[in-house]
Amino acid sequence: MWFVQNMFKRVILVSFMCEVLCGACTKNFEDINRNPYDFNEDELKPDLKLLGEPLVQTMLSIIVSNDPATAQVQQNLIGDIYSGYMMTPTPFESNRNNTTYDLLDNWNNKVWTVAYGNVMPNCRFVQEKSKGLYSDFYAWAQLLRVAAMHRVSDVFGPVIYTKYGVINPDRSIDYDTQEEAYNAFFSDLAQAIDTLTSYAVQHYNSNFTAFDLAYGGDYSKWVKFANTLRLRLAIRISAVSPEKARTEGEAALNHPLGLLSTPADNFSININPVSHPLYVICYKWNDIRMGAPMESIMTGYHDPRLPCYFACSDPRDSSYNGIRNGVNITSRDTYSGFSKLSVRQFADNRIQLMTAAEAWFLKAEAALYGWKNAGDAGRNYENGVQASFAQYQLNSYFPAYISNHSYKPKPYTDPRNAVNNIPSGSAYLSRITIQWEKNAPTAEKLERIITQKWIAMFPEGEEAWAEFRRTGYPRLFPVVVNYSGGKIPTDKFIRRISFPQLEYATNPAGVARAVKALGGPDNGGTPLWWDRQ
Repeated sequence: MWFVQNMFKRVILVSFMCEVLCGACTKNFEDINRNPYDFNEDELKPDLKLLGEPLVQTMLSIIVSNDPATAQVQQNLIGDIYSGYMMTPTPFESNRNNTTYDLLDNWNNKVWTVAYGNVMPNCRFVQEKSKGLYSDFYAWAQLLRVAAMHRVSDVFGPVIYTKYGVINPDRSIDYDTQEEAYNAFFSDLAQAIDTLTSYAVQHYNSNFTAFDLAYGGDYSKWVKFANTLRLRLAIRISAVSPEKARTEGEAALNHPLGLLSTPADNFSININPVSHPLYVICYKWNDIRMGAPMESIMTGYHDPRLPCYFACSDPRDSSYNGIRNGVNITSRDTYSGFSKLSVRQFADNRIQLMTAAEAWFLKAEAALYGWKNAGDAGRNYENGVQASFAQYQLNSYFPAYISNHSYKPKPYTDPRNAVNNIPSGSAYLSRITIQWEKNAPTAEKLERIITQKWIAMFPEGEEAWAEFRRTGYPRLFPVVVNYSGGKIPTDKFIRRISFPQLEYATNPAGVARAVKALGGPDNGGTPLWWDRQ
């Protein structure tokens, strides 16, 4: 109990520190790089608290757990919506907001300020204190930094990573291009995997146990997660850097400890005793509902997982209703009766960030590319679906589902406004079925893999949004109302988020160089380096 009580004292303190630090996030790196707790270090030395507690805060900041308002703009009103998973019934800012492509800096900057006000300083602090003394903590900090910061890069593109804390004579901080950042991610992952593997195979007593909110100190599971993360990033760059992708992917596939393989391996963060931010956003604030693509795909597939994801909008007829992204909303009352998230999503009060199902789908795609030790694409695909069903204790439904070759996503009908309908025959309506087709064209196989992967990764919208941008799958519905002024073409969907105005104010030379490296204007229409779909 001491740890839980003390952890949340630290959460309150770190939340306060983040607000202070975020006032000048990259210009004042001397302040950011100090011990973020401002304690006397002797207070934290017993029981490795000096090293463990900053990484507790890192895990709780990948998606901020103790502040639903921050989580709402860090993740929910960006990735969760752009992925097609969810949509808000609330017309924030008179409906001129991220959902209608009028990007709000006071929303988007939280992705940046959480990363540089908490994740990066905490990880750097642990690495400085553990180097040469506790190599397992050093590796853990490396791994968590990649787990958090690849998400930031996949929102903005170029990020401050290898140059973090390096201040130029003009007081600017340089960004890494996204390619440079990914290369650094792979390097950090390789080192962390090697170190943690040595601890795992020698069966050392874990130093992580008191602080590990995911795996209870199990080194082997952290290695499996790291291998799977390495494969995720390798697949992410497969279109733009195929040889590097193959090298990194095969390293993950060939590792003796393997990948995540069963639901018990899922990477999720225990956030007790606070409430899940999505529960607060959905049930206390009434600010989020099912997305229209979820209704189309999951009802069309008669998917047994649907009640585990969403609640019926009308329990009298077991109907589900999703809201299409970027529609004209004048009042919250219009769509507030549509499907909420299922309370089953919050039963264990953990934030899900990676599943075993995703690992199987990554292997399925790697097999399409002929990567060594990837196995058979079809078998991996089926294992991915099965792992997802097992996650929700739906094993008995799996045989009928995986063998179905007729169900397809349904046309979408908005009962409040027919302008938002997606009719049968629309190019935005997928025609992909469930059963694996061995002789199908590669593009069809990929769509089948990514569509089921998208279902299985719910509710982790940021990763789903990244995969949609990379592959174009699953087929989502474009916005109806587009206030971007032509910066984001409606039929191309949003590709990224603009750099925060904080950076333009405090690091103008650095952000100017980052925009040049981006290769296009700093707006939501410019694709990222790996986005070649």
